Amino acid sequence: MALTIVTEPTVEPVDLEEVEDHLRLSDTSTGEEDVVIQSYIKAARRYCERIQNRAYLHQTWDLILDGWPDGNYIEIPRPPLVSVTHVKYYETDETENTMSTGLYYVDTDSEPGRVHLQYGETWPTETLRPANGVAVRFVAGYGSVSSLVPAEIKQALKLLVGHMYERREATDIKEVLEITPGAMDLLWLDRIVPV
Repeated sequence: MALTIVTEPTVEPVDLEEVEDHLRLSDTSTGEEDVVIQSYIKAARRYCERIQNRAYLHQTWDLILDGWPDGNYIEIPRPPLVSVTHVKYYETDETENTMSTGLYYVDTDSEPGRVHLQYGETWPTETLRPANGVAVRFVAGYGSVSSLVPAEIKQALKLLVGHMYERREATDIKEVLEITPGAMDLLWLDRIVPV
């Protein structure tokens, strides 16, 4: 299984002003640190999304599988699932096929979401190439605006950005990676544990 980002979110869950308030940076600041803080915000979001195995704001991913699952659904990582763009599969001669949307339904209520076969349907029977035979493109995230991201995630992000800001020159990897227990506690509240 491989998971590849296709389209990153267009905004971050916390903005520069929120983080500067959290860091207690002066209102008279010249903004020299803005670029640095914005890079920390993006890094913190990506780090936290990986810890929680979630997508915070709308983003597009490709899930690549070697073959069809044994059961009647494909579990889609990085909840919450918003939609499935397509399910493609590749035959041994590299012929690309798109599975008809009438053969499956998209379960956005389960967490993680699923691409589930309709009653009485089966996965296509063509022989797939030996690796990366199935590709599911999907959109995941709480929404397209930061106000839809849960408050505990936003707080964890601010704590992590603060940690990065205070330890920007750390040379000991342990010091860089040790985030505050409060941030980790917030992230563990809704963590999706991979099976």
